[in-house]
Amino acid sequence: MGVGLNMVTRFQKLKMRPLSIFLLAIIAVSFTGLTGVAHAAEEGASSGSGDGSKLIGAGLAFGLAAMGAGIGLGYVGSAGLAVITENPALQSKVFIFIGMVESIAIYGIVMMFIILGQ
Repeated sequence: MGVGLNMVTRFQKLKMRPLSIFLLAIIAVSFTGLTGVAHAAEEGASSGSGDGSKLIGAGLAFGLAAMGAGIGLGYVGSAGLAVITENPALQSKVFIFIGMVESIAIYGIVMMFIILGQ
């Protein structure tokens, strides 16, 4: 009984965040989706095993870029609002920094289209 109780207390000490558990589940599902199913190929037909990998790659490219831009925008936006309340003349500089953060999401969209276009 002491061994089982010891394992439970170790698990409780880890206290993984829900986001990390969600990300681990997404990675597990992604890797299971990468395994292909064998089908008989018709004459002259190309195999479509790379289509699933393209979709996963495009989704990851856009999703991670958008997530990073969202996190960055939270930090830059809150700091920018603090700066604007102190000195409203710096508003244009704050908008430049916000545009720089948003460009990360635009790069993610561009990479998504490049991956899907190949």
